[in-house]
Amino acid sequence: MAETTFFPRRLILGAAVISGVLLALAVHMLGARYGLDLGGLWHSDSHEFIPAGAAIAWWLIATVGFSGGYFTATLMQSAVSGQIPQRMRQFLIAVGVLLLAGAGQVAAAPSPIPSVSGVLAGLAALCLGAVMAFCGAHFALRRG
Repeated sequence: MAETTFFPRRLILGAAVISGVLLALAVHMLGARYGLDLGGLWHSDSHEFIPAGAAIAWWLIATVGFSGGYFTATLMQSAVSGQIPQRMRQFLIAVGVLLLAGAGQVAAAPSPIPSVSGVLAGLAALCLGAVMAFCGAHFALRRG
């Protein structure tokens, strides 16, 4: 019988945070392309308290960052022992590749957001995604 090998917790945490951040940035780029402008908070011409598109973008990025970190940490813990079926692995890899390919295509197109606002929105999405991915991965590792 083969001996079960485990990944170090810091390796799982680091990989889960990187995965969550990449997914959060991909969702930010796709959302900005379709009108969910995270930089809508910094526009002074709107008379609304918080534009709905900006609020949805914040929640979407936070949810995807947390979920990406949580599920990556959970999957990495169970992957070594062979508890993930082969079809599930292939499905998850395909979804991740398609999401990142779509984000790459969107990133190559001209940005609909002005440059300073786009840079601030990108940095905010990066920070929000990193914090939420860390929280999700930490929660998954504490639970397991």
